[in-house]
Amino acid sequence: MTVYTDRPWLALYSQGRPADIALANESALAIFVSAATEAADAPAIKYFDGVLTYGEINSAADALAASLIADGFAPGDRLALYVQNDPAFVIGLVAAWKAGGAAVAVNPMNRQRELAYLLEDSGAVALLALNELYDDVAREVIAEGTTAVRTVVTVSALDGQSRDDRRVLGGQTSDVPAGTSSLTAIIAEHDGSAVRSAAAPTADDLAVLTYTSGTTGKPKGALNTHGNLAFNAQTYRDWMGLTGDDVVLGVAPLFHITGLVGHVMIAALLRAPLVLTHRFAPDVMVEAIREHRPTFTVGAITAYIALADSGGAEAGDFASLRALYSGGAPIAPAVADRLERVFGAYIHNIYGLTETNSPSHAVPFGVRAPVDAESGALSVGVPVFNTVVRVIDDNGDDVPVGEVGEFATSGPQVVPGYWNRPEATAESMPGGELRTGDVGFMDTDGWFYLVDRKKDMINASGYKVWPREVEDVLYGHPAVAEAAVVGVPDEYRGETVKAFVSLRPGASATGEEIVEFCKAQMAAYKYPRSVEIIAELPKTATGKVLRRTLRDEVIARS
Repeated sequence: MTVYTDRPWLALYSQGRPADIALANESALAIFVSAATEAADAPAIKYFDGVLTYGEINSAADALAASLIADGFAPGDRLALYVQNDPAFVIGLVAAWKAGGAAVAVNPMNRQRELAYLLEDSGAVALLALNELYDDVAREVIAEGTTAVRTVVTVSALDGQSRDDRRVLGGQTSDVPAGTSSLTAIIAEHDGSAVRSAAAPTADDLAVLTYTSGTTGKPKGALNTHGNLAFNAQTYRDWMGLTGDDVVLGVAPLFHITGLVGHVMIAALLRAPLVLTHRFAPDVMVEAIREHRPTFTVGAITAYIALADSGGAEAGDFASLRALYSGGAPIAPAVADRLERVFGAYIHNIYGLTETNSPSHAVPFGVRAPVDAESGALSVGVPVFNTVVRVIDDNGDDVPVGEVGEFATSGPQVVPGYWNRPEATAESMPGGELRTGDVGFMDTDGWFYLVDRKKDMINASGYKVWPREVEDVLYGHPAVAEAAVVGVPDEYRGETVKAFVSLRPGASATGEEIVEFCKAQMAAYKYPRSVEIIAELPKTATGKVLRRTLRDEVIARS
């Protein structure tokens, strides 16, 4: 049963859309098996000049699953994936499911302390790692003996292509680290092996543990189920009008929920190619776009900015991209306008969290998001299929339309909880409704606007300042490429507003000039009292600007 309410924006996207989404009751593994069965020869992954078909991915996953089971991998066990945007990620993901278990998505930027925590917390019994990540990081963690890992499989970033002269892969090695098994050798040894019969996963079974960023404490493992992944894969397909003729560009990291659902799962559902480039490097990504002509992608707005500012892009390079979405951070209207001129296509907003398996809101494809007249914020869209979002106060009660409150989300994409964290689950998901920690409002037409993270609000002399609003003004300055605003200690105001900006290539401006620019457009308590110009803002692997890091640096200096 569809849980839409009668809202004016319904007509924007409901015509011809399904009344219900059947894949909410499907497993993610069934989607891959169906693709391998019905489209075995279709390209699944385009990795530089190499191509792997759905049949080849399926056979490789069978081989790895058979090897894992032979080493004692049992139903319910976890395989940690410690790789970049490589074919091995997809092979390992499907292999974990075929072996009756689940995957643990690990950020390849993690170092010893972080990796040890994730392996220990998840209880992973097997690890698939890039050669250099094992040598540089994982070997020491495994040697300490504090994790449950007993099987280590390694892979080279050079695997999956026929030549290795791409500069982004410089320094990679195909040498198999001592004490590990090579994925290439496993595939050859177990080629054609039948996976020992294991109960097929259901929609409610755990598919992937994806860890939160840990902004409010230690990272928590979100229980992304097969049904969660399948539901939002269909959401992408039907909301954006994607078909098997599309080509998906892997801009987002695959370990992140955006890459997992918005790249891997949607490509498998469409039986379409997924273009991967090991990791995001603007010039290399432009080259991949030029070569493979992708049509759809979803990624952080910072990735789009990097592509737009890449010196390697030429006229017509982006012409194939017809469906563009951005999530992970709000888009300033000025940035959206500039990027549309560069890409020749409108970048639609999308909003969601790890706990919502990517989208809970999106701008309907072909529709331009409105801008709130008072705040200047660009809408993050409307709730997607079968999803209900309330805007609530601190007591959990609905606030009136137009008033700011916390987003609380219910729907088939919301995870059932956190791994071994019953108290955190009860606090964040009372009654199965996710308290997002994000603050915003809904207008009278049903459009939602994200104001900021609840914990990022600045209290300047008793006045509330939302960093997002100040950042939107900063993005309107012609020299500003990226901006981040934080609250810093102030003897007089308690907190005051400080901005960090990076400048566009070839542009120049002083901090004082940018302060005056903001002062002319904002109330006295809102504009930044200081602007610090830095070469590059610190970001997560998914492109989110780390305000917390900037705030901590200021406090440390003082």
